[in-house]
Amino acid sequence: MTEFLTETAYAKINLALHVRARRPDGYHDLETLFAFAEHGDTVRGKLADDISLTISGPLAGSLGVDADNLALRAAQALKVATGIDRGISLHLEKYLPVAAGLGGGSADAAATLRLVARLWEIDPEAPEIMQVAQSLGADVPACIRSETCFGQGRGDTLIAFEDPSLSGMPLLLANPGIALATGPVFAGWDTRDRGALAPENWRGGRNDLTTSAIAIVPEIATLLSLLEAQSGANFVRMSGSGASCFALFDSLEARDAAAANIPFWHMKSSIR
Repeated sequence: MTEFLTETAYAKINLALHVRARRPDGYHDLETLFAFAEHGDTVRGKLADDISLTISGPLAGSLGVDADNLALRAAQALKVATGIDRGISLHLEKYLPVAAGLGGGSADAAATLRLVARLWEIDPEAPEIMQVAQSLGADVPACIRSETCFGQGRGDTLIAFEDPSLSGMPLLLANPGIALATGPVFAGWDTRDRGALAPENWRGGRNDLTTSAIAIVPEIATLLSLLEAQSGANFVRMSGSGASCFALFDSLEARDAAAANIPFWHMKSSIR
């Protein structure tokens, strides 16, 4: 019997997210610095005759096993793109909230693509993998890499970025328990270009979607204030289009003490 292989769907954060302009294709021109937590959802899989998916975990109820599930779509799309006549039995353990700015669905799709490539013996650098990733969503290519990188265009034109101070930095993710769709947040952007992002100056960057997101979910402002008040928190932002926020900490002890003060969903981790 083929053994299950496992991939982690690492939670994504945006250390900065500058929105520069609306594009004719409905997307926006962005400049963002992606980073990834050491934790997230878990995807397991083994060879099978067909492609199937089951879901468990504390947030399993937030997802359906249907045509809209990005993990399922990822496996099906890679099969079509490569012409490989194989199946896979997938199981997703869901820990990240959906519609939360943490790239949960995108990370699940990316982890599935990495997993399918291993099981179907596809070269991990095969162009079909990134082509499928781009077709599934703007964040999926970054989630394929799951390492700190600078994103431009829709966010899927990626440039490697290294900041030794980030690796292993204690991280606390938090979410007020309210799903927030990306579309309305971008629609509420005030269209003002506030300038370019210099990746090396990410601490001086912005998240240009924060005001728009707070207008829809005011609890984000409460969560940001709560994180900023925590001892040892040295950097606090909303991630992506929200509603999740995060804080970076000086130490694991400070992070863990802060986590005890968060009455919402939260996850303790560190930057990969």
